[in-house]
Amino acid sequence: MGDHLADAMKILESDRTWTAQNQEQQRFSWRDIPGPLQGNGQDMVTILQLVQNLMHDEEDKLVHRRMQCVGEQGHMALLGHSLAAYISVLDKDRLRKVTTRILSDTTLWLCRLFRYESGSVYFHDDDREGLLKVCRLIINARYEDYATEGFTMLSFRHPVIYHSAACRPGLGQHLCSQLGLPLSTLCCVPCNTMFGSQHQMDVALLDKLMREDLESGKLPLLLIANAGTPGAGHTDKLGRLKELCVQYNVWLHVEGFNLATLALSPVSSMIMAATKSDSMTLTPGPWLGLPAVPAATLYRHEDPALSLAAGLTSSHPVEKLRALPLWLSLQYLGHDGIVERIRHASQLVRTALRRVEDDLSSPVVVFRFSPDSSSGNFFPCYTLRGVCVCVCCQLGERLARLVPASGVDVVELEDEGVCVRFNPIMTAAVLGTQEADVMALSERLMELLPSLSCTLRSRQDFREEVFQHAVLSYVEDLNWAGLGALRYEPRRTDLDEGRRHQQMEKINSDLLKKLKELDTDLDFSTGPEFGEERNCVFIGMVPEDIDVAVLVETIASIGRELEESGKLLENMTEVVRKGILEAEEQLRRANEEKLIEEGVLRQIPLVGSVVNWFSPFQSSVKGRTFDLAAGSLDTTEPIYSLKAQTNREAFSESPASTGQKAFRRPAMSTDSYSETSSVCHLDESYRDTVPQPPGERVEGDVAEVPQMSPPPKLELEVSEEEASAWTVQRVPEGEEGESPASIR
Repeated sequence: MGDHLADAMKILESDRTWTAQNQEQQRFSWRDIPGPLQGNGQDMVTILQLVQNLMHDEEDKLVHRRMQCVGEQGHMALLGHSLAAYISVLDKDRLRKVTTRILSDTTLWLCRLFRYESGSVYFHDDDREGLLKVCRLIINARYEDYATEGFTMLSFRHPVIYHSAACRPGLGQHLCSQLGLPLSTLCCVPCNTMFGSQHQMDVALLDKLMREDLESGKLPLLLIANAGTPGAGHTDKLGRLKELCVQYNVWLHVEGFNLATLALSPVSSMIMAATKSDSMTLTPGPWLGLPAVPAATLYRHEDPALSLAAGLTSSHPVEKLRALPLWLSLQYLGHDGIVERIRHASQLVRTALRRVEDDLSSPVVVFRFSPDSSSGNFFPCYTLRGVCVCVCCQLGERLARLVPASGVDVVELEDEGVCVRFNPIMTAAVLGTQEADVMALSERLMELLPSLSCTLRSRQDFREEVFQHAVLSYVEDLNWAGLGALRYEPRRTDLDEGRRHQQMEKINSDLLKKLKELDTDLDFSTGPEFGEERNCVFIGMVPEDIDVAVLVETIASIGRELEESGKLLENMTEVVRKGILEAEEQLRRANEEKLIEEGVLRQIPLVGSVVNWFSPFQSSVKGRTFDLAAGSLDTTEPIYSLKAQTNREAFSESPASTGQKAFRRPAMSTDSYSETSSVCHLDESYRDTVPQPPGERVEGDVAEVPQMSPPPKLELEVSEEEASAWTVQRVPEGEEGESPASIR
């Protein structure tokens, strides 16, 4: 079984090795669409290959995703699931013996590791399921006739469940929905606001609430405390809370990732108080890097019948096999290995903070970006707050992308807002985080901070520079953490709204492409994926030596060049269209003249051949040339005459090409220019290809070049026989006498 699991893991963790034919079949048959069951069945390799393709789709190449490191201990956990299925087919007596041993061993190991004496363990997949079973246990214990009378007993004394304002979102609502209790059962206890920490449950207020509930005839049942809040990892005053629970006969349940430090030595006194609670939930899977292992709820209760009624214990041996993956993994790691993993995570926090007090109560670091005083002078308070939220989000995302093994993420806290969190207890064992990753995280953070501060300071300068250009409009987007956004507005007013919008969309799209081609460290994009603004250019973070004025001027100049090139293309299209219509009209008239000149008999098949044999007739072919630069339609007679060719007027550049030169950036590529501009540049390349005559005289740096013949021009020849087919051609010097067929 272990060999088969190892082979399966190799297939799932390997890269795709399918042929192009297999990939094409997968493309059209498995594209997230359920298909029919194959009639002949599939072998194991094919099925595992299908699973691998479902796990690693094409989007993984474009989207950044973290992948858990499945080591040897992870393979042991996966093997446990296979063994559980195999053991479940044993006979009842042997199955009961095996499951009892597995459950007893795992319970003993967890209680000793986390210093929870005389406790029992309930294993569950959903980390909220253990608390739900505990609530049922408490209700059965506090309401004596609940097993027979049911929910009617709750109407006599309304139950109350207390939880902190910093607990997991939706936890209380989940308990009420699963237990069938009204939401009025919940009592949210705020954190301290005037005395003590602002992130711990207000003990004095809790005391007052419990006393008032008892006086009003209610029954306080349960208090949910935190040993590591989900956001920032704060721990409540568990010692004082336990005293209150004993005073009012309330069950104390503790949860949080700081409970992992109970396996260390020494243990913080604040965390050590959790061992006196009535129950607590552990999640060893992320703490130890074990995939697909259940969570464990440790509890103390003396009545096994009530525990069975609440579902904390089961008479079915198969359900006890949930502990098998954890049983195998704990044996594989050993006591020292488990403690070392948790100690390593705590040490990573000390490395990140560089200096920490001895009684480290929370192995988590939470920080946020705070702009300097100079940045606050340019924005109102609400605007600066919104921008800082976006900056913190971008900072967390970039750090996670630059150092993926660090496991940093973005959290939103009630008081501090959006922050970046480093929680190695939950991520270090999963991602394999080392001290080198923490040092790299610190270095990347120090590299990004100057850029973030400079970007925030330059936003107002960018806004003012954009307002200086009439063709640019500033786009206000508080959800963008970069320098800002702008839009190029075309200056043409002769277009309707629809065409003007299309032109603006095309220019801004081409502008973004041109900016991305520039040799710069700036990030140009279309903005957030689900943003409201469209047809804009968003600029990301900028370095400290950025010249905002030059940046905006460059964007405006490129936009103007794109707009002018668009106008030139429209003008050329109109000129070519008119030239084609004029050529067709002239050819139509030429055909009529030819018909009159030759006569009707020469147009009849066979008869025309006989007439031409008796009376030969020489007809002249008058072609047409179309000058793209001048926009004129001329005859081809000068082409067949050397004298006419030398007497042609000198070629002159068109005004459109001159305007395009004025807007052309030296660093830009000439691929975006039209055919007219390429014609205008033929003169320089033509001179380079002509050899120098022997009579040339050079004095100093000035060379006297004899008079050259005019450069070639673009010609369009249209014959009478091919009225609809016309081609652009260039006639080289010295080949004017060739036949029309060879010049096409």
